[in-house]
Amino acid sequence: MQERSKRSGFSHSLLDRAAERRCDAAWLAAALDNGRYLLFDGDRPLFRSVGNPTADPVFPATDARRLDADTARAVFLGMENDTPVFAAPIPSTGEDEEPPDNLKAIDVRSIAIQGLVGPELLGPIAQAKSMLDWHARHGFCANCGAPTEMSDAGYRRHCAACGASHFPRTDPVVIMLAINGEDCLLARAPRFQPGMFSALAGFVEPGETIEEAVRREVREESGVVVDRVAYHSSQPWPFPSSLMIACYGRATTQELTLDRSEIEDGRWFSRTEVAEMLNHRHPDGVFPPPQMAIAHQLLTSFVAGETIF
Repeated sequence: MQERSKRSGFSHSLLDRAAERRCDAAWLAAALDNGRYLLFDGDRPLFRSVGNPTADPVFPATDARRLDADTARAVFLGMENDTPVFAAPIPSTGEDEEPPDNLKAIDVRSIAIQGLVGPELLGPIAQAKSMLDWHARHGFCANCGAPTEMSDAGYRRHCAACGASHFPRTDPVVIMLAINGEDCLLARAPRFQPGMFSALAGFVEPGETIEEAVRREVREESGVVVDRVAYHSSQPWPFPSSLMIACYGRATTQELTLDRSEIEDGRWFSRTEVAEMLNHRHPDGVFPPPQMAIAHQLLTSFVAGETIF
């Protein structure tokens, strides 16, 4: 059976991350001149041939130079066979302008939802977006406030003033389906598309296990008590840099006390109703998140009876 995590968007990659190359300055200098690039206009990857089966976000080094890619801020993503692949920013054109040469900048969420690239490219795109965003936000030392410099092919920032090193961080987020018998709990936030219901979610707090976070978030957002917790799968979520950790929680209560500051609506759905939602045939017109989202995969597994409770 396919690994569950592979069913969600951003979870495949064609690259070998080749971490042993990150500190090889001579190799990196040569690779920058001969590698391939994911180019970003702000937080949006560039594409050519959009609308065709050959839509391509990967550019040769010659095109990267022609588009003024900032190779001094390039991040080494890994190796595609014998070819190094980097991510680099280009001069931003702004939200209301189009990049040069009939290229198009497309936000990462739309790329995944619309299936503009194969699943093996979504992983590198997520990796690139998260890394470039981290560098854009961490130009100064959190220890002394001095400017920092990129090091280790983008996987460290060094402060020459105080000697501190800073490393990219991934924020863990639990997303969980509370289950009581044949029913599961779904809710919607005000920012959701009208009619969409999803699993509850929240950040893991310092000093907290995944299981504790699941129980706390379900209780805080819905008032429902969960005892047993089981892992389902995980998904990189580059908005800006989270790891979604999907779980099931066995609910011991069903009465709802919704946190209205975060939850607009919430209710229990039967397994039959969830199947109708997945097929967009629910009589109330409600529907789940898109297939690329890990919440969709939680619901698919629930309908298929893959849960352990």
